Amino acid sequence: MALHLSFYGATGKVTGSNFLVTGEKGKILIDCGIEQGADFAETEAYGPFPYDVKTIDALVVTHAHLDHVGRIPKLVKGGFTGKIYMTPPTRDLAELIMRDSVAILGGEAYRLGKAPLYEGEDVDKALSLIETLDYHTEKEVAPGLSVYLRNTGHILGSASVRIKGEDGTAVALTGDIGNSPSPLLPDWEPVTDADAILMESVYGDRLHPPQAERLATLRDTLKRAIARGGTILIPAFSLERTQLMLYELSNFFQANELPKIPVYLDSPLAINVTAVYEKWGATYFKPETEDEMRREGSIFEFPFLKKTLSPEESLAIGKEPNPKIIIAGAGMSHGGRIGRWEARYLPDPTTTLIIVGYQAPGTPGRRMMQGAPSVRLGGTEIQIKAKVENLEGWSAHADRDELLKFAEASLAEKRPKAIFTALGEPSAERFLAQRIHDYLGERSIVPELGETWEITKESVKKI
Repeated sequence: MALHLSFYGATGKVTGSNFLVTGEKGKILIDCGIEQGADFAETEAYGPFPYDVKTIDALVVTHAHLDHVGRIPKLVKGGFTGKIYMTPPTRDLAELIMRDSVAILGGEAYRLGKAPLYEGEDVDKALSLIETLDYHTEKEVAPGLSVYLRNTGHILGSASVRIKGEDGTAVALTGDIGNSPSPLLPDWEPVTDADAILMESVYGDRLHPPQAERLATLRDTLKRAIARGGTILIPAFSLERTQLMLYELSNFFQANELPKIPVYLDSPLAINVTAVYEKWGATYFKPETEDEMRREGSIFEFPFLKKTLSPEESLAIGKEPNPKIIIAGAGMSHGGRIGRWEARYLPDPTTTLIIVGYQAPGTPGRRMMQGAPSVRLGGTEIQIKAKVENLEGWSAHADRDELLKFAEASLAEKRPKAIFTALGEPSAERFLAQRIHDYLGERSIVPELGETWEITKESVKKI
């Protein structure tokens, strides 16, 4: 018996996760994300799916980032009626992300002169199909196919998915692998029971600084920025990065390592996501962080944190004196409230822009990270006089060495026939694949978009 693994997204690119596993009787889709970049990719987002949506038996979601869940309502709108499986925290986070995307994608569609990708009623229908599945539980979700989830330590609720056929043939898809150890989440768990593994490779060719070093760099960068007396802008992904920033800022202030200045969390989505982290933290955080929550109540709050939900509260930030810190999305500066603050404050030489996450090619964040003298925001070219600080190591993705460690740990009990590297830029995919081959002696494959590979207990081959 064979399983077929088809690559329909996040292949040769980081975003747009979408993979299909087909058995003799059933079909399981893994993730249904949107491709992100300079703009949401028109063809990928608005074009038809490369498979018959109505024949898919189940969708399994690795985690709640938009590039993994952003097209689920479109899938449902197109006729998918099967169950959607994910962990309980992912369910809560995915609802926030999908509802938030309705307005964002609606605005994008208007700009492009297209009909909206989906609307609120499509999100409602998608949510009605969700069935939660926790880690370490085997469940048949399609005819002849069962799944088993493991924690990847990437964001709250993130999971790898191992899919097994009736004869025991198995393929695993990691989703995104966390930058362990995390201050909040347990370490990733290796996949030890698959005949083939599809691994992410976002940082497959790069190293993160040591975590103690990244903390010191963040603290020192903030000290310099505060001393300059201007506004400090932190474009942060609403999911995970914002919570990490709040956690570390709270620790800095509590230890009197930074002057106590106002911090504005200017993102309704990030505010709501943080509430989900508070809800599930006592169950899904690492044990020492769970203990910290029980002692302190909240690990994300501090006295001079101000959350601005309404547009009026947001606009009022501009009237507040400097220095001040504004944390807002989008994390790549390609939308959201951060764009308004960047347009206002980037021409000011006392401003500091602190980049703490991956910036996809073509995004405003990527151009600013690379030292562009100006950037186009909201249709206007903005001159950059601000100090731009790119702080490496804050990604929620494992780096080059950690990915190799994951691959090695996954070979310990059952050696797969091959490891695929995807969910990365081409150079990162190739570099990681070469390291897996050279250091571990494992067959490694860099697949192409649209390819299908046959996996059996004896072999892995392209068909």
